[in-house]
Amino acid sequence: MKTDAAGAGGRAIDGLLFDKDGTLFDFHGTWGVWAGGVIEHLSGGDAGRAADLARAIHYDLGARQFHDTSPAIAGTNREVAELLADCLPGAEAGRIETYLMTSSATAPLVPVLDLVDFIAGLRARGLRLGVMTNDAEFSARAHLAASGIGEAFDFIAGFDSGHGAKPDAAPLLAFARAEGLAPERVAMVGDSTHDLVAGRAAGMVTVAVLTGTAPEAELAPYADVVLPDIGYLPAWLDSRG
Repeated sequence: MKTDAAGAGGRAIDGLLFDKDGTLFDFHGTWGVWAGGVIEHLSGGDAGRAADLARAIHYDLGARQFHDTSPAIAGTNREVAELLADCLPGAEAGRIETYLMTSSATAPLVPVLDLVDFIAGLRARGLRLGVMTNDAEFSARAHLAASGIGEAFDFIAGFDSGHGAKPDAAPLLAFARAEGLAPERVAMVGDSTHDLVAGRAAGMVTVAVLTGTAPEAELAPYADVVLPDIGYLPAWLDSRG
């Protein structure tokens, strides 16, 4: 666990705002197989077209996982749909976006830990809890509900919820406003620089976790603390007094 001087004995935290994929759910374990199915469906079995689609979103067809450089890791469904549409003559990005949203809602989820007990423990501390993802709100709510924690969050937003998308600060500040919290007493918890840059811009404490695709060296410059996974949050919260 890496922390700076603010990591211990800092200002108390009243709210936690989580990213979803790579933070609550293991990124490769959840999205690698699903993405392979998306490419197979959109390519119609054409190997050359499948290779083009995989290349567009930096996906390894053989390993069935995303490269660390993939725009799908922190991007929105719309951004990914536009990249895929460029490889499909006559395709409409809007229709692909809808397909990504509906198919991802039933993706096999791989939580990073027992989320039901973990989230219940955070709520028992009196914390306000939220999720802000660059996925669609529809998918986010479906994933959280399927994992038994859909009702445990006070705020759930996607890139299409009307607040904007990360790395902008606006959706993070929307959480703070909705819950009546001072931004500096909220921690943004995520696995990408998009999460952390947004958190810094919002004036929040930034917590990086290593259950996504980004290495510690990439995240550390933007984080107040780097944790192996969200399971280390309770001890970190205790260290702040």
